[in-house]
Order: sequence, then structure tokens, then C-alpha cells
Amino acid sequence: MSSTHTAAPGSAQATPGGILHLVRSGRASSRADIARHTGLSPSTVTQRVDALLGAGFLREAGEGVSHGGRRPRALEVDASSGVVAAADLGSHHATFGLFDLSGRLLASRTEETDIGSGPDSVLRWIAATAQELRDEHAAPGQELRGFGIGLPGPVDSTTGRMVSPSRMPGWNGVDVAAELRAITGLTVAADNDANLMALGEHDALGGGADGDGGQLVFVKAGSSIGCGVVAFGGVYRGHHGMAGDISHVTVPGAPDVLCSCGRVGCLDAVAGGAAIVQALRRDGVEVADTTDVLALARDAHPRATLMLREAGLRTGGVLATIMNFFNPQRLVLGGILGEAEAFVAGVRSAIYSDCLPMITDQLDIAVSQAGREAGIRGAGRLVLDALFDPARVDLAVR
Repeated sequence: MSSTHTAAPGSAQATPGGILHLVRSGRASSRADIARHTGLSPSTVTQRVDALLGAGFLREAGEGVSHGGRRPRALEVDASSGVVAAADLGSHHATFGLFDLSGRLLASRTEETDIGSGPDSVLRWIAATAQELRDEHAAPGQELRGFGIGLPGPVDSTTGRMVSPSRMPGWNGVDVAAELRAITGLTVAADNDANLMALGEHDALGGGADGDGGQLVFVKAGSSIGCGVVAFGGVYRGHHGMAGDISHVTVPGAPDVLCSCGRVGCLDAVAGGAAIVQALRRDGVEVADTTDVLALARDAHPRATLMLREAGLRTGGVLATIMNFFNPQRLVLGGILGEAEAFVAGVRSAIYSDCLPMITDQLDIAVSQAGREAGIRGAGRLVLDALFDPARVDLAVR
């Protein structure tokens, strides 16, 4: 939704960086649009846009829509000077994406990895893989400008450091962005993977760099279970980045399964994909990973189907409290368990059973539209926001 707010000429929105943000968000595509949003005079707008054109942040792209008189020259982000890499890390695999500076996905691929090999080894591998993607898919002159990283563990938003991540030996206390920045010398932004999947889904639904897109809760249901919250166009992280971490919410009536946090009955320990795999193995069912569980369920294996539905019911029971409290517009189910009909049905059943009718009346419960690209799309958005931070752009233009 476009805003009709007109900023005071001295506001942050009226600086070169603020003007670039207006163009990136889709709220302005011409000098006339910029003048309308910022309250700046046409001559000042022209001066600041020319500075952005000269610095390579913007380019003119044909004619825009006329509102009477001559058609204005359309403005857009100049994507020709660089690319950014995005990586969505998992315990045993990583998905990579290469984006141009306008946010267009140029290429993606998924590769196996072992996150337990430690941060130095994994981050150097990420840097090398990103350079390979750039060499294979970027146009001449499009140099690698930065990295966005999604991490399968909590990230303290005040320090940038990982906090007691499960199944990630050697990563506790590591500032991943700083470590990769030291290796590459480039801009790096990192966050929890569920947060970035929520951001990627928000953009896929039309939120964009400054869109409203409503309130959204995104559940990453894979080997473990995480959650990201989007409100007012951006990720809501809470006091220091732990908002949405539902992994260690105790599930009433669940088995006393020991969790990595040292407690029993946590959602992650009784409903995550890894927990389902372990439970099936104890029952004598041969499964290697969550993918095998879904394959069994598609073949109508009764035990696998039952466990997926129970996991959905337990996850939905936790989410029902969040729905009642937060009253979001959308609940989106992502991750590999989100592809299982039995899991999704269990979540829906618990939500409709445990939530107030006024909460569910207009609640959209859906499977992710961005799918397995949600994480890299969110990571790409994160690093582009860092590269085009208005204060940083203002310094570059000066």
C-alpha cells in the first residue's frame, strides 16, 4: 500500500538515502513522485536524484505514467553494478541465491554441508560458493557486494552473536556477520533463519521493501521448529532478537522427551522433524530423515501419517496462543513439514479448536508461497537493506 504522507523537507525521507528508499519500496518511480512524498522543491529533487544517478544507485528506465503533461522519466535501482549472495543454512544442507541489486533472483542452488564442522570452515565454504555463483551467473561488471545469511539458531539482535544454538557445536557466541566480513571484506548481514523466511514470505506476498503486507506469523517446520513474526512491514525481533522462538515452549500433555535445552516436553523435542524420525525409529520404522517420513506418509503409512498429524496438533496448540494474543492477518506454514498434508491438517485443527472465532474469522492459514526460496529471499532482502541503508547512501553520495 502506498503512503500519501508528505515528509518535511528536512526529514530523513528527503535525503538522498531516503529518496533511494522510496524508489526501492515502489512508493516513488519518478521525480514528481519524490517531490510529492518528500515536500522538496522540483529543483532540489533533481539535484538529489542526479547525485544518486551519478553515484550509480539509480538509473533512468524509459518513461513513467503521465498525470497530465509530459511523461516523467522513470527511475529504478541500478542493478548493473553488483550482485549479493544469500545463504540459508541448515544442519545438513544450505540453499544459496544470487540476487542483483534490484532484488531479482538470478540463480539458486542447494548443496549438502555439515554445520557441525564449525564456523570457520562453513563460512569460508559459503564465501567460495558465492563467488562461484557470481562467476557463473552475474553479468560482466556485476561484482559481489555482500552476503545475507540465515542461521538455524537464535541470534542476539543487539550483539549479532549466536546464543546457545542446538546441534551447532562451536557456534555459540559467534558473530557470524563479523566473521564472514573479516574473510571477504564485504557487507554481511545475518539473522535467524525463521525470521528471514518470514521476511521472504512477506515480500512474496507483495510486502516489498517498505510495504505493509499486514501482520504475518511464519512457522519454519523442518528438523526443528522455529517462528518468525512480521509486523508493520518488517521483522519483529523483540528486546534482543528472541521474539517468535517457540522451539522451547512446553507442550501440555506431551511425552517427557528430553530437549537440548535440558527441559522435557519442548515443542521442538516432541514435534520437530528430527523428533518424528527418532520416534519412528524406536517403533522399528526405517527412516533416514524427514524426507523419508513425508515419503512414507504419501504412501499412506499409518504410523508416519499419525505422527505428522500429532506434530501438527502440538504445533497448532502452541500457535493458537500466539494467534489469540497477536491476532495476525496470516499464519504461513513453511519448511519441509509444511509440505505434509497431515501436519498442516493438524495445525489447522488445533487453531480452529483453540482460538476465538473472532481470531479465526479472517485468519488466512496457508502453506508458504515462497516455498524453499523463502529463506534466501529474506536473506537477500536483509543484505540489500544493509547496502542501501539511507545513512550509508547519504555518506556515499556526499
